[in-house]
Amino acid sequence: MSKIGRLLISIPAGVSCKLDKNEFFVEGPKGKLSLTINSNISLNIEPTSIAVKRNSELKEVKALHGLFRVLINNMIVGVSKGYEKTLEVIGTGYKSAISGDKLTLNIGFAHPVVFNIPKGLTVKVDDAGKINVSGIDKHLVGQFASDVRRVRPPEPYKGKGIKYMGEVIKKKAGKSAKK
Repeated sequence: MSKIGRLLISIPAGVSCKLDKNEFFVEGPKGKLSLTINSNISLNIEPTSIAVKRNSELKEVKALHGLFRVLINNMIVGVSKGYEKTLEVIGTGYKSAISGDKLTLNIGFAHPVVFNIPKGLTVKVDDAGKINVSGIDKHLVGQFASDVRRVRPPEPYKGKGIKYMGEVIKKKAGKSAKK
């Protein structure tokens, strides 16, 4: 049995889970999410925990066992606590701003880079050059933060660019003068 798949998923107070045919629904204080479960995976929903079981011993089903356990756990954590990623915009003259449902980045290109903020995400920008992305869907939060970072990743000489909060950038030595 899968090391990850066999672990029980605990359901915190205030979160309700429901299985309707192959559709799994989670509702909590921050919102609701749904997931289509593979027909080879079965769920045993108890009042305080969920057990994920597989109905076959095929290699493909064994791979899905741990995956669905983690996806369900991420959904439960998302509707109860939520997920958050913070990005830092570092560089002289680099700015970020929000107008409506668009994130605008002025990061050294001839034109501003504009991102549409997906539904379900909350994006905040502060004066210190930090972009805070939060939401209940872990995949959506991580993907949006990654897309924003990909526009101008930090360069290795001065560290200018967009990086995750706490990310360590190994800096290279620049040109050295000849003696």
